[in-house]
Amino acid sequence: MSEKSDARSFLTLHFSLITFHFSLFTVPMNILICTTQVPFTTGGAESHVEGLRRALVQAGHNAEVVALPFKWYPPSEIMRSALAWRLLDLSEANGKPVDLVIGMKFPAYLVAHPRKVLWIMHQYRAAYNLWNTPFDDLSNYPDGPQVREWIRQADSRLISDAKKVFANSKTVAERLRRYNNIESEPLYHPPPRAATLRSGEQGDYIFYPSRLEPQKRQELLIEAAQFLKTPIKLVLAGGSRDPKHYESLIRKYGVGDRVCLRGFVAESEMIELYAKALGVCYLPFDEDYGYVTLEGMLAAKPVVVASDGGGATEFIEQESEGLIVLPEPRAIAEALDSLYADRARARAMGERGQEKIKAMNLSWETVVQNLINGAG
Repeated sequence: MSEKSDARSFLTLHFSLITFHFSLFTVPMNILICTTQVPFTTGGAESHVEGLRRALVQAGHNAEVVALPFKWYPPSEIMRSALAWRLLDLSEANGKPVDLVIGMKFPAYLVAHPRKVLWIMHQYRAAYNLWNTPFDDLSNYPDGPQVREWIRQADSRLISDAKKVFANSKTVAERLRRYNNIESEPLYHPPPRAATLRSGEQGDYIFYPSRLEPQKRQELLIEAAQFLKTPIKLVLAGGSRDPKHYESLIRKYGVGDRVCLRGFVAESEMIELYAKALGVCYLPFDEDYGYVTLEGMLAAKPVVVASDGGGATEFIEQESEGLIVLPEPRAIAEALDSLYADRARARAMGERGQEKIKAMNLSWETVVQNLINGAG
């Protein structure tokens, strides 16, 4: 046998021993992901939770989701839901010890467990950043102020029980610090379509993919259509509990030739709509994270976001990866017209956004490693 063969054999054996050595310390754990679920409703939060479950399983752990239905009206139901989570015994299940609990949403993250890590998507926002806004569903009740104070005290006292607190964005981390004096670490994850999004030829439309609801503020985009000066079109894709409301707005502003409501679309069509758009528009109020922004960047499209968009604005710098505008129809229309008028500029912004998001190396492997390490 040659010296080179001996060297290769030695390195192969050495590598195998190292791999075996590290495998001894990769002990599979029984992990429960705790979240809440509004029945008959799915969206980004559910994709977030399922993405984590899959990543934990791929890392070799036994992971399952525990979800309780959540009802926020009347406000007393909120306290009942929180109490239900505190009364749960998740120390073991079916004779198997639960090694780790990961809390995600209010009030699920209030669950008691000796080894709990939180990755907070959002708190009960009506008690915090949505209080006394048009999107607040708590302050109009007679007992709303009392329940709001109860929620804040519960969060301030019980979130700190966790071994480690992560937030899914800087925006959520800043709320925890501002309202509850709780420090947390932002922990980003890739959006659900990260592996399938692609860039394509520039079309003549702006794409707004999201469930149609008040807090996403598609109304602003529909109203902006009447002020557009270029031939640009607006395509909205997403389900709605009240589609007739948005159809009536299109009639009200006389923009039926500008605005297309696609409703729920298949995944393949969603990818195609991203790929062929001139740009992406996303206008939620004080969003937690904002998958649409990330997905628009991954599809190499300039993203137009509102200045009060919270997490939706977190990755966008003005005139670099997109445009940050006032949440006002005329300002939105002007920004969209500027993309149509200078398509080379729009393309350059989209390419910068794609490069930026790829350079961040967002991965579920990093998320799992941080959560596991956070448990100590």
